[in-house]
Amino acid sequence: MLSSPSPLAARKSVAATARLSASPVAMAAGVRGALPTLDHTAKLYIGGKQARPDGGNSYTVFSATGKPLGQVGLGNRKDIRNAVEAAHAASGWSGYTAHNRAQVLFFFAENLEQRGDELAARLQSLCGGSAARAADEVAQTVTRIMFYAAHADKFDGAVHSTRSRNVTLAMPEPWGVMGIVCPDEAPLLSLVSLVMPAIAMGNRVVAVPSVAHALIATDLYQVLETSDVPGGVFNIVTGERDVLAKTLAEHDDVAALWYVGGADGGRMVERASCGNLKATWIETPGARDWRSATAQGREFLQRATQIKNIWVPYGE
Repeated sequence: MLSSPSPLAARKSVAATARLSASPVAMAAGVRGALPTLDHTAKLYIGGKQARPDGGNSYTVFSATGKPLGQVGLGNRKDIRNAVEAAHAASGWSGYTAHNRAQVLFFFAENLEQRGDELAARLQSLCGGSAARAADEVAQTVTRIMFYAAHADKFDGAVHSTRSRNVTLAMPEPWGVMGIVCPDEAPLLSLVSLVMPAIAMGNRVVAVPSVAHALIATDLYQVLETSDVPGGVFNIVTGERDVLAKTLAEHDDVAALWYVGGADGGRMVERASCGNLKATWIETPGARDWRSATAQGREFLQRATQIKNIWVPYGE
């Protein structure tokens, strides 16, 4: 049996430890006669349902001090394929009116705010820092969802003039199915900052959350299930970042891929996407402050859409 790593070693390389360790989570000592603490393993979220990973494997997520907090599913290529199929099956989301998508996102923000204390406690245990900082990240997360809900029906196209007698309309359209690979920084806020603009524009998403802080993403399952988000619109596959990113990059039915990770991983995603001409957006960790205004806005909405030009001729 593998021995549990020391708190110091786990803190130095949480992601690496989480990737390799499947040690059982230590149960908290309870009072005599109390019910035992259940050993919780979070599942994947595919097609609006919690799903066990195809390989049946899991890995341990550690706290900021190196204490085991729980286990999450170790997704593989088959899980990514299942999530992409579920996303394609939810194509009706792209046909929702922008106003209807906005209402769903507003409802999601309301329900997430109701569980703010629980999510803040989870963030503090995973990332360390003060309770106030964790609560602030949850509050910013709610605000960011509301921002994109408000912009869902306000990000419009444009009319261009041409030399011939035509009205040229530039209409933004969703890519369809997008893959989003998230960073470790601000794990809840960065996840929402990347996924919400894509969903607001009518895309369906397969998200790979932070490896070291995956439990904050799996805590969103029940919020999604009670927020009228159609199954297959927001899929979450936990596991090794670059292994899952490579599968997304090579998948012909994923139209666009956003990747926030190491430089080597970014180059791998670019190479793997060449064969299917996938639209990619690559950033390295630390390139963006997820708590600042640079982590939201029109840039995200523009990258979540493609432009269709329509020429309408007119007479004298």
